[in-house]
Amino acid sequence: MAKGKVRRRARKILGEEPVALVWCEIHKPIPTPPKDLHRAAGKGRLKSRHHWLWYAGAVVFFFVVVPMILIGNLGRRHDQRPSGRSRGRSRDRDRGQDPANGLFDGDWNLTAGQLLLRWYGYSPSPKRLVMLTRDRIYVAASPRRRLAPTKADDFRTVMEFTLGQARIEGEAGQPRGYATFRLAFADGSWLEMGRLGEPEDADHFLRTVSG
Repeated sequence: MAKGKVRRRARKILGEEPVALVWCEIHKPIPTPPKDLHRAAGKGRLKSRHHWLWYAGAVVFFFVVVPMILIGNLGRRHDQRPSGRSRGRSRDRDRGQDPANGLFDGDWNLTAGQLLLRWYGYSPSPKRLVMLTRDRIYVAASPRRRLAPTKADDFRTVMEFTLGQARIEGEAGQPRGYATFRLAFADGSWLEMGRLGEPEDADHFLRTVSG
């Protein structure tokens, strides 16, 4: 469960005890938006900023590990090339049928799409803290790139919605590690969230929104 400092910070921001809260993330890559809409929204970053160690690891992987894999499997890949092309075309068709990648409703002009366009403008980290009160939904973020969700106490509210503007859609009893919920807006748009942090918080949050 979220540590005391997180809950104290939440109470300070909300002015009351939250009914439920949970750390979560956008658990799929943000699709590429139309260039004109991205430009109009300020051309914000659509990917998280990685720590320098991630880039170092990527360099080692691509220049050391990948060549070894390619050399070792060159013959086998050559033999399987026809079926590989077929599977690739199938994956392309699947992606073409769902350009939003199941992440949101697909309309960049509505609330969810506009939120995605500004997501990393609020924080370089993909993590967000969703807090519920009796009549509002709050989404908070930390200015840090890397944070421990159980201990972070520097988050601030970046979005606030009344229950007439947005609602949470989720089901209780989802498998740990795969649980998701939707932030659904009054204009019909929606955004799916996953990677829910802290099992006790996640279970309580989902029970609350599904009740």
